Amino acid sequence: MTIALTRRTLLTATLAAGVAVPLSTGPAVAAVTKRLTLPRPTGPHRIGTVAQRLRGGNGRDVMASIWYPAADDGRRYPRAPWMPAASYHALFASVDLDAAEAPLTAGLLGAPPLPAGEGRPVVVYSHGNNSCRAETTIVVQELASHGYVVATVDHTGDGYSEFPGGQVTTPDDEEFNPWNSAYDVRALLDHLQRLRGPLGATIDMRRVGMYGWSKGATSTALVMNEDRRVRAGIGFDGEMQSQPRPTTIDRPFMIMSAEFPRSTEESVEEFWQNLRGWRLNIQARGAAHSSYIDTQWLIPQIAPLIGMTPEDYAAWCGTLDPGRGVRIQQAYPLAFFDQHLRGRRQRLLEGPSRAFPEVTYLP
Repeated sequence: MTIALTRRTLLTATLAAGVAVPLSTGPAVAAVTKRLTLPRPTGPHRIGTVAQRLRGGNGRDVMASIWYPAADDGRRYPRAPWMPAASYHALFASVDLDAAEAPLTAGLLGAPPLPAGEGRPVVVYSHGNNSCRAETTIVVQELASHGYVVATVDHTGDGYSEFPGGQVTTPDDEEFNPWNSAYDVRALLDHLQRLRGPLGATIDMRRVGMYGWSKGATSTALVMNEDRRVRAGIGFDGEMQSQPRPTTIDRPFMIMSAEFPRSTEESVEEFWQNLRGWRLNIQARGAAHSSYIDTQWLIPQIAPLIGMTPEDYAAWCGTLDPGRGVRIQQAYPLAFFDQHLRGRRQRLLEGPSRAFPEVTYLP
């Protein structure tokens, strides 16, 4: 499918996938082949991952990935790519891909799951506009390394995906409503509930959380409005705009603000006032819209390859240090789900932390 991408849409997808694309009209920069990297997760478990096809919202087929603690020693199974090759190239059909290769993940393809006794808590993820399910792999790997089963889904029609057999799908021209993403996630929850075998045996569907970035944050709220299986949710800098908008939620919810804080985005303040359960709103000083996803780590690797200007760098990473951004991505979602899905009190969620001086806890 041929699509017309805006500059911001192209860059959002490009940076999330770890591909270099020129950001300025200055002198051309010679191509340099480099494989980008992702930070290692901090948990004790090795990670396995499998991709699965399922029927999503409105009868559309969607691709999903399931990440989980693995029993393998890491020598028998290959590391999963950040994104399948064909959809990776489709994402940037008009862009030279030689400057940088997308990173490999810590996930071992098809590795057997580590037995879990009573079952592991589950977290599902909804991606942003015109993107892909891989955009928060840093967070996904962190959760899985600490004992969670994490499932991510490509919203067919609002992103780039590859199906078994090589079929590649790209965003449709029409506007994609966050409700469509919410329907996909509910279908994903149904799929997880039906899973059997060793992987299905590790899942505890009584302890389910969800998070999303940008449009996916809105989808997280919408799913929680409709589906009681989701006990706790996080929104990464979402505008919370949909028709109809999210309504009252009586379960825990954390907002991680950046460019769309409550002070300037009316829809987020309206959503905040509709939260009737445990709630927390934090904001990292200097964070940009993409600072809570993989972009914050990948951009610094891409910048020297393409001669990125300081202005363009700041537009994508803000002034938040990339390493600090990664630690925020790893620490806060893990603490939130540990407290609300595992019942483990987390002092990190109770107020300003010396370990994270750049994070403000908003009243």
